[in-house]
Amino acid sequence: MAETIISVRDVKKEYELGKTLIPALKGVSFDIEEGEFLSIVGPSGCGKSTLLNIIGCIDKATSGTVTFQGTDLATLNDDQEANIRLNKIGFIFQSFNLVAVLDVRENIEFPMLMNKVPKAERRKEVDRLVELVGLEAYAGHKPDELSGGQRQRVAIARALVNRPRLVIADEPTANLDSDTSVKIMEVMKGLNDHEKVSFIFSTHNELIEKYAKRVIRLKDGLIVGDH
Repeated sequence: MAETIISVRDVKKEYELGKTLIPALKGVSFDIEEGEFLSIVGPSGCGKSTLLNIIGCIDKATSGTVTFQGTDLATLNDDQEANIRLNKIGFIFQSFNLVAVLDVRENIEFPMLMNKVPKAERRKEVDRLVELVGLEAYAGHKPDELSGGQRQRVAIARALVNRPRLVIADEPTANLDSDTSVKIMEVMKGLNDHEKVSFIFSTHNELIEKYAKRVIRLKDGLIVGDH
C-alpha cells in the first residue's frame, strides 16, 4: 500500500484586504500518496496557487492542518521549513526562476551547493539530470541563451537534484506554447513513471490536465471534484 506523503485536512486561508477578509480556501481536505501524478485544476482565482504554497511551506493556512510524512507543517520553525523546501519538496515555477548568471549545470547544481554536497557527487548527479531532461548539448548555456521549454527543463532538473519525495509545479506550462507544453509534460510524466517522484501541478489548461492520473477540481476555494 502506497505511503501517504501529504495529508490536507479542512484547510482554510483568508487574506486581509483593508478591513475585509478574502477567503481563498474554504475548507479543503485530501491526501497525496507516494507516486501520484496529481493535477489541481480550476479557473484563475479558485485557490490553486494558494493551496500549493501552503503544501510547499511557502505560506501558512489560516486554519486546518497539513502534514508532511506525519509532521504538522504548522509546528515547524523557519529553519525546519527551509530544510523541507531544500530536501523534501522540489518546486517548478511558471517563471522558471533560474539564476541568470549561472549556466545550465550551475543552475541545476545550486541546491546541492546549499547542502554542501561533495563536488564529485554533485558532478555525477548533475550529469545524470542533464541527460535525463535532454539538455546535454546546452549544459554550458546561460538561461538567456535557451528557449522557454529548455529553461523549464532546467527548472525540472533543479527541482529533482536533492531527490525530493514530492515536486510541486505551479502552472509549469503557462508561459509555453502548446507543443512545448506537451514535451514538458512528457518529461514530468516520465520522471513520475521511472523515478517514482510524486508530482502535484496546477493548471487551467485542458491539454495538460489530460496527463494527470488524478484530478482535483477547485472552484471558489472548495473541492468540487476528485477523480
